[in-house]
Amino acid sequence: MHRRLIVSVGLLVLLLALAPVGYMAIEHMTYTEAFYMTVITVTTVGFREVRPLSTAGMYFTVLVIFIGVFSLFFIISSLISYTFGEAVREIFGRRRMDLRIRKLRDHHVVCGFGRVGEVVCETLAEAGADFVVIEKDPARLVAAQEKGYLCLEGDATATEVLVDAGIQRARGLVCALENDADNLFTTLSARSLNREVTIVTRCVSPDSVDKLLYAGADRVISPYALSGRRMATFLLKPSVFDYLDLVAHGVSLDYRLEELVVEDGSQLAGKTIGEMDIRVRTGALIVAVRKEADGEFNTSPDKDTRLDAGDLLIALGTPHDLSNLERMSSARS
Repeated sequence: MHRRLIVSVGLLVLLLALAPVGYMAIEHMTYTEAFYMTVITVTTVGFREVRPLSTAGMYFTVLVIFIGVFSLFFIISSLISYTFGEAVREIFGRRRMDLRIRKLRDHHVVCGFGRVGEVVCETLAEAGADFVVIEKDPARLVAAQEKGYLCLEGDATATEVLVDAGIQRARGLVCALENDADNLFTTLSARSLNREVTIVTRCVSPDSVDKLLYAGADRVISPYALSGRRMATFLLKPSVFDYLDLVAHGVSLDYRLEELVVEDGSQLAGKTIGEMDIRVRTGALIVAVRKEADGEFNTSPDKDTRLDAGDLLIALGTPHDLSNLERMSSARS
């Protein structure tokens, strides 16, 4: 843009310097008359010529008009773009982002882009999950936008902001705000707007755990307590810690853990693990089953374990194996 402005101004200055020379040569005008003729021609003000023009003078005037109008147009457009361009781009960028958010379904909403929220977003992005970040701090909002995340500026404790983020269509909500009071208000608002959404919230004080659960959180996590337990586990059982960490996050091992839901009408619904010969047909190993009926985990399922619609499967396998199992558990298979 700056280069275009410089070129346009340079062309106009060059025209004002050389066009009078052309009029002096063609129409034998004085320099004052030629400069005056150039100015009224370039600005297209419509004043009458200082003297009648010859045919060559008329053609030269047409050329001066084209070059002058072209230069003025680009100068004005460049100035407008320089003055209002950033605001216009911000408005249209905001509209495009709002439109993308309105189209989301079964996505996740991340409230707060602090240290915890940023890690949550990185993990969701690595998994290819759709999510929206709500952040009121301008600097953090810019940081999230630079990473390419869908963002919404506002206070997550406000109901209208959650609605704008599509909480009524969302699959999950992460409350990663800086204090327990804000997380509590956000949890209450989200639960009132969507009874089915899964809510995971952080807490700073142990005294807040029961309050957050009562407000509607499905899981309350203390980063400090979790970090402490993981550190202690690493000291006591470092090899087990490394293995589970790699399997859970799929960093460098071929095998990883995944959770799948048995859908109604799928091949697995109403059948036992042995009947479907899951291990042979998919390559995946079912290590645990949580029954939909009572919510209890069966941590040692065998071939006689019956799988019903709504049951949650924890499976171990390669991405290919898990993809095969996902097709069998889906009603679309």
